[in-house]
Amino acid sequence: MHTVGPHLSIAGGLDLVFDQAQELGCNALGMFTKNQRQWKAKPIEEEQARLFRSKASEAGFTASQILVHDSYLINLGHPDAQKRAVSLEAFVDELERVRQLGLTLLNFHPGSHLGLADPDESLLLVSQSIDEALGRTEGTIAVIENTAGQGTNLGSTLEQLAVIYERCRTKDRVGFCLDTCHLHAAGYDLSTVEGLERVLSRFDELLGLENLRGMHLNDAKAEAGSHLDRHASLGEGTIGWACFDAIATDPRLCNIPLILETVDREKWKAEVARIRRAELS
Repeated sequence: MHTVGPHLSIAGGLDLVFDQAQELGCNALGMFTKNQRQWKAKPIEEEQARLFRSKASEAGFTASQILVHDSYLINLGHPDAQKRAVSLEAFVDELERVRQLGLTLLNFHPGSHLGLADPDESLLLVSQSIDEALGRTEGTIAVIENTAGQGTNLGSTLEQLAVIYERCRTKDRVGFCLDTCHLHAAGYDLSTVEGLERVLSRFDELLGLENLRGMHLNDAKAEAGSHLDRHASLGEGTIGWACFDAIATDPRLCNIPLILETVDREKWKAEVARIRRAELS
């Protein structure tokens, strides 16, 4: 079964994501557990966590259908040791918040070398930071997301993701999320089904499709290879529906959260319906 839904707002309470999901006809969802542009947040109280777990169960959501995203501020590859330590503490907190909610998947960007270190050195720092954070927490899986390759960001190629993975000691708690807009912008042309197949085959060769824990389904406003992270509604960008229809019918992509981060919320219900309908057609 394919599971799909948007990244939903937590305004008003974490548990309200399930009300939104039911209105949209989702069977997966993405979310933050705190303000994504702040380092710290009020701890999750046990009653709040209990309500979240209860509503998840009532709505028929399991942990494998929910992809949490961490704070945009975190940079596990920061060359400055003190600033990287701040990111590491925030990342540990994010991992723990996911566990408190009864979930398992924390999606994050690898980070950036900021022009202050060789990219390979920063990739090693990312791996080391992941290992340290996982060593201080239990259960949660660190899900690394590919990037569009803007500026000094790491992780825009499958090869760089493979370097991070190979250097991690705790491989059983490391997975990956492929963002279609980021892939396209990084130079992996997804405007054809053949392009999608090349990406999935290369991912399987380097990392193993069993380690693909989620996808972000976003069309792209810019051309392939632009390195511009500009999302578009499905079918309205330079990727097009052929790719997303193929994802919706590919049995290798069942049972992982397919999360929309598309720009027009008014189209979410239709986008979800088309992805879910494609599987049945």
